[in-house]
Amino acid sequence: MALNKKITIPLTLVVLAIVVASWLYKSGKLGKVSGWTKSDGTAKQELNAKPLWTCPMHPFIIKDKPGACPICGMELIKKQNDAQSATQTPEQKQQAAMIGHVSLSPTQRVMANVATVEVKQEDLNKEINAVGIVQYDQSRQAKVTAWIAGRIDKLHVGAVGAYVGRNRPVAEVYSPDLLASQQEYLLAVKSRDQLKNSPIPSISQNGDGLVQSAKQRLMLFGVKESQIAELERAGKPNIRLPIYTPLSGVVIEKMVQQGQYVNTGDVLFNIADLSRVWVEIEVYENEFPNIKIGQRVEIQSQSFPGKPFSGRIAFIYPFLDPKTRTVKARVEMANPGMKLKPDMFVRASIKIGLGKAIVVPVTAVMDTGKRQVAWIETSPGMFEPRDVQLGQRTDDRVQVLSGLKPGDKVAVSGAYLIDSESQLKGGGGHETMPGMKMDDKKPAPTAPAPAKKDSLKMDDMKM
Repeated sequence: MALNKKITIPLTLVVLAIVVASWLYKSGKLGKVSGWTKSDGTAKQELNAKPLWTCPMHPFIIKDKPGACPICGMELIKKQNDAQSATQTPEQKQQAAMIGHVSLSPTQRVMANVATVEVKQEDLNKEINAVGIVQYDQSRQAKVTAWIAGRIDKLHVGAVGAYVGRNRPVAEVYSPDLLASQQEYLLAVKSRDQLKNSPIPSISQNGDGLVQSAKQRLMLFGVKESQIAELERAGKPNIRLPIYTPLSGVVIEKMVQQGQYVNTGDVLFNIADLSRVWVEIEVYENEFPNIKIGQRVEIQSQSFPGKPFSGRIAFIYPFLDPKTRTVKARVEMANPGMKLKPDMFVRASIKIGLGKAIVVPVTAVMDTGKRQVAWIETSPGMFEPRDVQLGQRTDDRVQVLSGLKPGDKVAVSGAYLIDSESQLKGGGGHETMPGMKMDDKKPAPTAPAPAKKDSLKMDDMKM
């Protein structure tokens, strides 16, 4: 029986409470009591006409009358709702904007390691680092070919890597066709000497024509004019014809052996002049717009540490490598002592002057992914966020296109802690960086404590 009373009495009280609530709702008195009214079947909260007051530095402090903040001692400002904010005065808007600011006491500033620098306009120099490979200068390469079919009777170059000169023969070839052409030239010269004294002009001129035709045939076989003159003085043909290179350089490929028969056009040697070389450097696609023809490039090699080489960009390739996402640029440079070897890996450095610009340290800008934000110290201990637009970036500095002006003081360290403090107060106005938390600490008072009647109470806070 006692158990039934314990159940029956609370159940009766619940039923009575439901009946009373239903009666108040139907009569409209519930809306007056709780602040809600019923209109068109939808309950809406009535706008509270009673003004509220809050601290611009500590927005979680809310009071129903003006006064001083119990934490920092600042004068409270009137809190505006959405409907009232549209009609607020410029002074009120300025006060509302102060909510996004963050105030730090000297103690907090030291604990957060906050440091500021003055924004300046100065010369900005960008350095682009790249890697490259030493290549042959293609304009200083040549092939030594056989101008006539025959047998290599003698080789003056024994192995790859030998240095050859332009005026020194690299091989001597025996050719029956060349021997016959020399004999024809000697006969033409003898006939010209016999016919030059003829009183008939056509006969005397015919002798000169025969000599020129035989000489042209020899030159087509690769015989030089000096060799033809020597042949005319000697009066007898040479059994072997010397072969010369078109330029001086190093033999990089040897394709014949002594005693080998060759045909017309066969390649005997590949020659390269290594007094000048190319260095093909690879520049990433986000940096190659700064590369221009004629720019000076400094080359460093692991084989010669501390001894840089210098060259200039002569050509930028008009295509991009889809695998490495880089653009190649050709650097032409001298190679004293042939220290740079083809296929050698090197490091390249290009210094570019970007002119006068507003620059700040890289640590002064917070990149949230969608925006770049810098914290500006508007007054001692007072910081506000500022959206900035960035330009070129160097190793430790970045160009600011808009958002800052010379003379501004920007936080270069502790900016993330300032942003976290702003997020905790609800006034940061931008995205929170994931993983960032602010250590709980009691803010130090920055003004004398107010009277006891304005002492801090839990009822004054609305988190």
